This record gives sequence, C-alpha cells and structure tokens, in this order.
Amino acid sequence: MRSSDGKTRDLVTTIPGAGWDFGISRHPYFEIERPLGPQYTVYNRRLMACRFERLSTQDGYWLLRQKAGVLHSGELPTLFEGADAERLLDRLFTQDITSLKSGRCGYALACYEDGGLIVDGILLRLAQDKFWFAQADGDFFGWAKAHASGLDVEVSDPEVFVSLVQGPNSMQVLEAACDDDMPVPFGYFTIAQVSFGGQKVVISRTGYSNELGWEFYTEPHHDAAALWKHLHAAGTRFDMIIHGLDAMNIRRIEAGILNAGSDFDRSTTPYDVGLGYFVDTKKKDFIGKAALEQASRAVRLIGLKCLEGQPHIGGAVYAGGETRVGKVTAGATSPFLKCGIGIALMDKPGFEEYDKVMITCIDGKQHEGELVQLPMYDKLRRIPRGKLVDIPERG
Repeated sequence: MRSSDGKTRDLVTTIPGAGWDFGISRHPYFEIERPLGPQYTVYNRRLMACRFERLSTQDGYWLLRQKAGVLHSGELPTLFEGADAERLLDRLFTQDITSLKSGRCGYALACYEDGGLIVDGILLRLAQDKFWFAQADGDFFGWAKAHASGLDVEVSDPEVFVSLVQGPNSMQVLEAACDDDMPVPFGYFTIAQVSFGGQKVVISRTGYSNELGWEFYTEPHHDAAALWKHLHAAGTRFDMIIHGLDAMNIRRIEAGILNAGSDFDRSTTPYDVGLGYFVDTKKKDFIGKAALEQASRAVRLIGLKCLEGQPHIGGAVYAGGETRVGKVTAGATSPFLKCGIGIALMDKPGFEEYDKVMITCIDGKQHEGELVQLPMYDKLRRIPRGKLVDIPERG
C-alpha cells in the first residue's frame, strides 16, 4: 500500500531514544533547523525538511518568489575521480560528457539498458579528472560502481551536502557573503570556489525552483556551524529564511521541473517525459542507446490546472466521460496562479494544451481542469538565467 492517500502522509520527526535510524544521515545544519520544528522526508537516505512549524508552505513559496529562501536538500553527490572518470560518465549518461569543461556543470540523465530512466541530477566537473554528480533520489551509486569495474576511476561518497539559495535576492546574498568580490564570470551552470568567512566553498549557478539562485556544497572539512553563521548574517539583510521542500515543490511544478521517482521512473524513457533534448544519439555509445534509438519520440507528460481542487498524486485523469487517459504525478496549490496545479503522465500522446479533462483531487472527487504546457509561465526560463526580473505581488 502506498503511504499517500491525499489526506495524510508519513514524515519523520525527532524524538528521544536510539535505534533504527542508523541508515539515515542528518545534514550538517540539522541542529540549526531543529528549533524551527522540522518535519522530514527521507531522500537518498538523508533527511530533508518538507515543512517547518514556524513557517507556512505559502510563506516559503513567497520567499522564493519575492526574497530569498534556503533549502538544505537531500541531494547526494557522488565523487568520480581518476584517468577514466570521463570515460565512465560518458557511458553512464545520455549526453556527451566529454564536451563539459572544467568549472562547468550540466544536467544529466542515466538510463537502464531498456531506456527506462534511473535518475537525473547535476554533473559538476571540478577538474579534468574529477567530477561530482549531485543526484536526485534514486539507486545510482551501486549502478555506477558496478560499471566502473576494470576502469581507472574511484567512485566514492565524498560526504558532501547540497544547500540551495533561491529567489530574486539570492545574488545579493552571495555578494554580501563573499569575503572577496563576486565570482566572475558566474553564469548559468557555472561552478566557482569562493571564500565564506575564511572557508573555501564550492558553489554552482543551479537550483530546483526556476528562480534566480545558486547552490553551495558543504564538505566534511568545513566548520558547518561557522559557515552557516556567516551565511545567515549575510542573508538576513535580504530577508533570507530557511524553508521546506513543500514550498519549492509548488514552484518546481509551475516551472515544469521533474521529480525523479514520481514524474518519471524506470517505466518511462526520456522522450516520454519531454527530456529527449538531453539524449545524444550521435554519441558512439551509452547505456540505453540501442533501446532509445527505437523508442517513440512522442511526449506524454503535460501540466494540469484545476480551479476547484488540488490534483492528487497517483489519481486518474479522465477525458470524454469515464475514460481514463492518464495519471497525476505531481500536485499542489499555487498561491500565484490561484488554482490547483499538477503534472500528468498521459497513457498515450496526442493531447494538447487547453484540452478539458476531469482530474482526481485530494478531496476524493473529480474536478474539471485543463491541460497546460510546461512551464506554466516564464516559458523561456529567463528568470533563473538572470534575464528577467519578475517579482509578483502577494495577493
């Protein structure tokens, strides 16, 4: 039985005692979050806050849209280092990894032999023979380790934790936090190393919100308490606050940013979910290439809007009466769009924007809605690139 019924969910809280949490990791800022009343999900066997008792999900959403928010995430970086690191990664991922330059990062997809998706994430090239792959939730580490057999490459867990600073004030926070000048250039999908309070920290111009933003990577050698004290002091003047995943989930649905394990999984190819752009069939070889060359290029994933309900994840989508035509893979209520929003995986392609459908919602009822193309606004994704300043008023 799946835990989500649209009415309740199972999250993790901290209670006195010991035992049976030995397979779960706390991030370095756990004690800083504790007074805020966090409720966690387990993501890559790491705790990631979904919500806080002291900050509503709507307030967190508006932080992202109007100011700056911080999410200490459960993304899991894996280290690839050695003479054959590039060779291995070029086989594991569907893109041409050899063209990724040092000091740059890129979005990356990994597939099974049958073309089904394993996971996505951000691949950072720190040096010619050194990479981090910051993955979404999924079974990737063992897969990569197995395929490294016989190659001159070390695949290991560097125990690095990823935090996201997102929102229109995020670059002002970065400028205030840097001991020296801002990194130049620091364009979209650039990596830099900066000094925060005397500590050298890797940062990247990436995020999961489609807002202006950057991410920082906390390594084992860092004094995390001192690092956060410095960042918090820099961010306070720009109204930067810690928020939970629920707030960012709304924003990522609006933006059409997919979630591994729900919007796609091993049963879907990159083409099914609109990620075909990240498949380079001109490459000599990669895992899943033969299957993807024969796969349909048609896209089955599309957005949902519903004025009277919030789409229920796993709920059916109907068209033409009682004919099921798809399922909801993501759902939320957008404070900005003032309606229920979601993502649906249709059973077959051919549906178009503004087609009317009936959507199963969290109240257990079917409500009328329509299909919409993703992203729902900022179609050219200019906001995260710094090409558009769009700060809406809170209604």
